Amino acid sequence: MAPPLVYDSVMIKTEKVLHLRSCKGKSVRVVREHYLRQSVPCNSSLCQAECHNEGKLLSESATHYVIPDWKVVQDYLEILEFPELRGIVFMQTACQAVQHQKGRRHYNKLRNLLKDARHECVLFFNEFQLYSYVPRDQGESLEKWQTRCIYYATVWYYNHLAGLMPVVMVTEDPEAIQKYGSETDGVFVVSFKSYLENFWPDLEAVHQLYDSIVQSRKERESENQEKNGKEYSEHLPLEILEAGIKSGRYVQGVLNVNKHRSQLEAFVRTQGFTNKKSGKVVGIIQRNWRDYVASFPPKEDIQSQGKNVRKILVTPWDYRIPRIRISTQQAESLQNCRIIVRIDSWDSTSLYPNGHFVKVLGRAGDLETEIAAILVENSISVSPFSEAQLREMPVNTPENPWKVDTEEQAQRVDLRNTHLVFSIDPKGCEDVDDALSVRRLANDNLELGVHIADVTHFVKFNSYTDLEARSRATTCYLADRRYDMLPSILSADLCSLLGGADRYAVSVLWELDKTNYEVVKVWFGRTIIKSAYKMYYEAAQALLDGELRVMDDIPELKGREEKDKHRILNDLIWAIEKLTDIARHIRAKRALGGALELEGIELRVQLDEKKNISDLVPKQPLEVHQTVAECMILANHWVAKKITENLPHQALLRRHPPPQQEFFTELIDCAKAKGFKIDTRSNKALADSLDMAEDPDDPEVNKLLRSMATQAMSNALYFSTGSCTEDEYYHYGLALEKYTHFTSPIRRYADIVVHRLLMAAIKKDEKLEPEDSLLSNKALTELCQHINNKNRAAQCVQKQSIELFQCMYFKDKDPSDERCIADGIIYSIRANGVLVFVPRYSIKAPAFLKNKEGLVISAHPDGSCVWKPGFLKRLRDKIISTTVDGGSVTFSLFDHITVRISELSSRSHPDSIKLDIINNQPYSRTNTEPMHEPSHSSKTDLIRDVIRSVEEAQLAQEHAKSTSVRDEDKEYCQTKGNSLYLLLEEIKELALLDVTVG
Repeated sequence: MAPPLVYDSVMIKTEKVLHLRSCKGKSVRVVREHYLRQSVPCNSSLCQAECHNEGKLLSESATHYVIPDWKVVQDYLEILEFPELRGIVFMQTACQAVQHQKGRRHYNKLRNLLKDARHECVLFFNEFQLYSYVPRDQGESLEKWQTRCIYYATVWYYNHLAGLMPVVMVTEDPEAIQKYGSETDGVFVVSFKSYLENFWPDLEAVHQLYDSIVQSRKERESENQEKNGKEYSEHLPLEILEAGIKSGRYVQGVLNVNKHRSQLEAFVRTQGFTNKKSGKVVGIIQRNWRDYVASFPPKEDIQSQGKNVRKILVTPWDYRIPRIRISTQQAESLQNCRIIVRIDSWDSTSLYPNGHFVKVLGRAGDLETEIAAILVENSISVSPFSEAQLREMPVNTPENPWKVDTEEQAQRVDLRNTHLVFSIDPKGCEDVDDALSVRRLANDNLELGVHIADVTHFVKFNSYTDLEARSRATTCYLADRRYDMLPSILSADLCSLLGGADRYAVSVLWELDKTNYEVVKVWFGRTIIKSAYKMYYEAAQALLDGELRVMDDIPELKGREEKDKHRILNDLIWAIEKLTDIARHIRAKRALGGALELEGIELRVQLDEKKNISDLVPKQPLEVHQTVAECMILANHWVAKKITENLPHQALLRRHPPPQQEFFTELIDCAKAKGFKIDTRSNKALADSLDMAEDPDDPEVNKLLRSMATQAMSNALYFSTGSCTEDEYYHYGLALEKYTHFTSPIRRYADIVVHRLLMAAIKKDEKLEPEDSLLSNKALTELCQHINNKNRAAQCVQKQSIELFQCMYFKDKDPSDERCIADGIIYSIRANGVLVFVPRYSIKAPAFLKNKEGLVISAHPDGSCVWKPGFLKRLRDKIISTTVDGGSVTFSLFDHITVRISELSSRSHPDSIKLDIINNQPYSRTNTEPMHEPSHSSKTDLIRDVIRSVEEAQLAQEHAKSTSVRDEDKEYCQTKGNSLYLLLEEIKELALLDVTVG
């Protein structure tokens, strides 16, 4: 850790002595050079010496500054995270103590706190300041030197500010309080408890948390003193573990716990070992302890432990974690609540870890409480944007509307009067990242345009807003809400490409050949656009299908004369049809390379005016979805090529590794049971075999197979090009050599990084320096890992929120309600039941064929099911339930059955969906049940025809290249190859396209 470099007139070299352990465990004395200088930033707005302060500054409006001792930072960091505690100065000595004694996770948490613009705290490099550094005396303990070092730095800081601000040093060392408490006027040395009681008496949550931490620490110390005969041996010290790992005596790994058998089953994923080995855990280097959501026991469980309850076992939300022992004096008020608990320790003789209470989320079962639990469990921050970040935002009010800057306009290409630009998004979408355009050029070629919001114009590199967006990494979408990565003034206004509004954009324009849509040339640059129309998907699809009654659903057409409406509609219809035509050909070319068309389950929650759930509606596929997606994929692909050409070792790309073959086992077996063969040797083979695996009588079969193929895929990941070889860039699912994310900078930080890289690449073409500093390969690799983690967490939050709403929809519904009865499809066989997919609600859940009483399911002649004594026999593609009276019923893969859906409540863990088989026959839909059938299935056949045409054309071209040119061809000026055949193929393509129009 080193302070920012500044030019200094005085710099002194001294020595710093460190006592380290060698790989063999011996003590080694290391002497390092240590440089001291006068000019070290103090990061206070009250600075009297004109320090080179940059970034976050302590406000002069604070009543005092507080400097925590190293022990306070170690033990009470979560209290220091409260935003109410302002004016905190973290000394370098305390930070280094946390790094060396508490581990990387705790240290990273401290670093993130210092970076967070919402918290008024700064870092002072006291050990590099000439007048605040004090060397360690001979024989002085490390702890005493650290406390003394921080005290002298506190005194220097107070004097540096010329006494304009009182400074309070908080410590847990009573000797330091007695020695330094009255030594310097204006500098107060007090205990942390006394500080909280006197300076923050009204922060009840802080005091509760402090008492909880103290009580937990006392109990751990007491238990350690009382332990005599131990059932398990204690873990080895850290220095012995590190030496043993280096020598090869011990093997380091990561402990993985089975979600459903957490008390019985676990394994260690070791580094460098592929074979399974048995061993013994001898120590723990780093614990993955964080905040956990737990359920407080109900009143009846607490009373059994006495009236004045001190020790309580709370049950974590996550099944894999055993109950946690905490101490509290708030038992009465916390009954049946979800709370946040932090684990402090786990003794080797105890079944339960020790922890302390942090915060109350609310009553278990309430919607807001359950949403908060999901967010905490996935480490998603949803706190509001700070004043410092909002101060960086541009103004756009009715009194002071935002306008295009004249100087900025001169540096951009203005497309407002030359291009028909429009957006196509989901209904109700506010954060419109992208818009499209297509027009015919003078040479009859086409120009396709993808226009993306220029977020980087408003979010400057390393600004407060940029740091916050980097921390969040992505907008988090839940079933009923979203948590934005950027403030709403940007995400829903000035960066959103709204209809009829001037907006800054970054555009990619391709000139496409008029016959085969091959790219003739491409242009990248900053533009100004004005989106003419903001359409939603259903309206665009209706125009593509020739349904003109959607005119009223396009807000920009309201108030127009009928004549103008039809002229505008004609232009829109031509543009959408042409975009769709181009997208079909682009998709066909990718399909030839092995691009996969996979099936994802997307559910939309319909809420009424009172925010109650009125229905669960699966998202219906439309061809216009694929049209927009294909244009975005094209833009991402070409931007990836551009930034890797100009910045080969520090570009951010997205790769999709090939899946592991063993993950396809269930897919292959299921398809085989239906008579299909799935070839997984390559993405092309997989795509072709999935296309052929269709049952004309049951379209859901192909959807299920594609869904299973999706689950077998590896995760796509962001990475830095400097950290991988070029053959690892490949995107397996899209069948593209290079791919990135460029088209959604409002909701993804990776896209913001790519925008900056694209601008740097353009500047490089122009022999100019980039506007923003580029991240090194190491920094970019770390950032990619952070974004990957945040994306994975956001996906989990979205999935868990959908599951929550599915459960809430069926909660309190009568079992006989028609909405609880639906058709289900068996897609997997298990030992005691089957896994069922319910298309109506996009639900996947188990249905048991044997209940807890040992009874098995039996079917009457009409198919209705009851429970009877018997046994189950599982086969590869079916399961047979046989009763003691000789009756039997068989459930096979892809059988349609009728299920009853209900909610399975859990007081401590997330609720889940329960499926009961009530009939072994398909469900017969009544007239009252809403229909949610997929539409536009003929479009898929049309795209496949285009793919076949392109394949035939490519084969013809390859044949033409291998055919020699005859003399008579030269004589009659014939073109090379079978030109008549190629001409017919072109006519065939044009005829196919003409048929699809209208």
